[in-house]
Amino acid sequence: MTRKTIIWKGTRQSLKPTRRNRPKRGILSAPSLLAGEGRGEGYGSPARKSARLKKSKAQSKAAAKAAHGELPQWTNAEVEEAFRRFAAAAPAPRTELQHINPFTLLIAVVLSAQATDAGVNKATPALFKLADTPAKMAKLGEVRVRDLIKTIGLYRTKAKNVVALSHMLVENHGGQVPHDRDALEALPGVGRKTANVVLNVAFGEPTIAVDTHIFRVGNRTGLAVGKTPLDVEIKLMDVVPKKYLLHAHHWLILHGRYTCIARRPLCEKCIIADLCKWPGKTVSSAPAKAREGDRA
Repeated sequence: MTRKTIIWKGTRQSLKPTRRNRPKRGILSAPSLLAGEGRGEGYGSPARKSARLKKSKAQSKAAAKAAHGELPQWTNAEVEEAFRRFAAAAPAPRTELQHINPFTLLIAVVLSAQATDAGVNKATPALFKLADTPAKMAKLGEVRVRDLIKTIGLYRTKAKNVVALSHMLVENHGGQVPHDRDALEALPGVGRKTANVVLNVAFGEPTIAVDTHIFRVGNRTGLAVGKTPLDVEIKLMDVVPKKYLLHAHHWLILHGRYTCIARRPLCEKCIIADLCKWPGKTVSSAPAKAREGDRA
């Protein structure tokens, strides 16, 4: 039996193909669908146009234009179409951070600052097995927490914040994660982005947490140009149709993480390439060539 290498969420594993780890035929993940693979590409509309990257020099010029906010504006119809495609590809996207309840979600997001979700997900199962409530985390103590999360960047500061915010939740909020932005941002290690994630995922608020991926997608595509994450957040909250706001945060993160990546965006697989205003690519007049999954 041959081995194959599977790459998923930034990790690489060598696995023997067995019934347990073999992907089900015809089933694709949300990131795969958002990259235009398989049947998620059609959306019940005419085939989209194909795209390819221009040469490096042209890409650099395009990046400079995007950085200076010199890209054409999206029309309301284009924004609507982009999110219609995202919704058709992944109707119910979810955070990739593993969590059990609002408290463990909060901790996972705090730990994810300047770290990957995959890296956080490797450390948190053991942590959450011992402490899945503020009281348990406070009792666990900074030294023990630090030991459990030492594979994550900035683990010393994060361990201190995790224990401190756990004490605050017990003392000030009855051991519950508050459904309030100001209260969340008053916790150690919690800023606007973290508060937005918790409000969105734990409480169903239509917030947009602008991380490095969303900041890049907003500026590169011209969808939401801004010099700061807050600028991009405000613009997105203004332009994204209300019916798509709840999941917009997840669609844009997945798009930036798996398709509109930093060094070499996968324009040839992008499901909104014909709408995107980034001049570092060329969109052909012919529809994208059907892949094997589309012909099945």
